[in-house]
Amino acid sequence: MTRRGSPQETPPAPPPDARFDGYLSHLAHEKRLAAHTVENYARDVRDLLRLAGTTPLEALGAHDIRRCVARLHAGGLGGRSIARKLSAWRSFFGYLARDHGFTANPVTGLKAPKSPKRLPSSLTPDEAAQLLDGEGEGDLALRDKALFELIYSSGLRLAEAVSLDPPDVDLRERTVRVTGKGSKTRVVPLGTQAASAIEAWLPLRASRARAGETALFVNRVGRRIGPRSVQTALKQLATARGLTRNVHPHVLRHSFASHVLQSSGDLRAVQELLGHASISTTQVYTHLDYQHLAKVYDSAHPRAKRKS
Repeated sequence: MTRRGSPQETPPAPPPDARFDGYLSHLAHEKRLAAHTVENYARDVRDLLRLAGTTPLEALGAHDIRRCVARLHAGGLGGRSIARKLSAWRSFFGYLARDHGFTANPVTGLKAPKSPKRLPSSLTPDEAAQLLDGEGEGDLALRDKALFELIYSSGLRLAEAVSLDPPDVDLRERTVRVTGKGSKTRVVPLGTQAASAIEAWLPLRASRARAGETALFVNRVGRRIGPRSVQTALKQLATARGLTRNVHPHVLRHSFASHVLQSSGDLRAVQELLGHASISTTQVYTHLDYQHLAKVYDSAHPRAKRKS
């Protein structure tokens, strides 16, 4: 028999709560977050409701939230994922305080367990060329080439890339107008190869897109392509091009950032290009740059070479 409160116990499904639906509407229509971002928040808050079980939201205190965190951690969830959930829960209770009379936010001040710091995965310039050079067969191969060249060329988030419409791309000026997190807009440069790939895709896009569809990148049925389809297509391309590592769209964004930083050393410029609100978010790429320099040092400095 499973002990009450043990990590193996599956909490009962939460009852329907109109306040939860109102919160999702708030995220989508007031904060204007992307649909997949709203779903991420929804998944995290559903976890809270499941963990809370029959305890009403109004009765949850900081000790209850700590108990939920302990159960997640005991179940193997890492600190980074727990921190994301705490952020979503904090936002949810903030909404309840604003619109439903809650007087306290039980998540305020709570922190997730620390996780080992992981650096973003990044392709080498040679690996990026191996992935993106070459031609595929068919319209969708041209679409994928344009999409992946764009993400790598301009450092876009996946959600930013799939939300683009043709007017957002200025091929003459070689720029892309991007709507990022919090509906903030920025204009970023567009590389020559990305521009050429998009130029080749546009006539095919016009013949494939359904009537009224505004998306720059469409799927097999002529509708805006979804993030999961992009992830699958990139993984298949990486395998076909002989890359053994797990390549996903964010790897292209990380590669863009590390390659620009290694070449320029301009952290502020990379921050602007990536659309980071804080320079501290961008500073993680200085560690990638240091790794590159450390490898050069180890191979070149006479006092760094190991004796055989």
